[in-house]
Amino acid sequence: MKGDGHEDHPLLGRLVRDIASGTEGNLSAVVCEKLPTYTGPPRTTRLAYIRPKGGGPELSTALGNIEPIGAT
Repeated sequence: MKGDGHEDHPLLGRLVRDIASGTEGNLSAVVCEKLPTYTGPPRTTRLAYIRPKGGGPELSTALGNIEPIGAT
């Protein structure tokens, strides 16, 4: 992980699908974020950012929700 929370990932720049929404596009970033909780320490989550094929704003989703499209 880099100091800004961004992580290297083998699918960066590749075509992926968000299985939760069905959105397809290029994986543009994977970011590790600490989220506050009401009790206890912050929890850590890893988010994937997908730039849709047709353009528009990036979609964020849990990293576990992405799958590659096409040949690997």
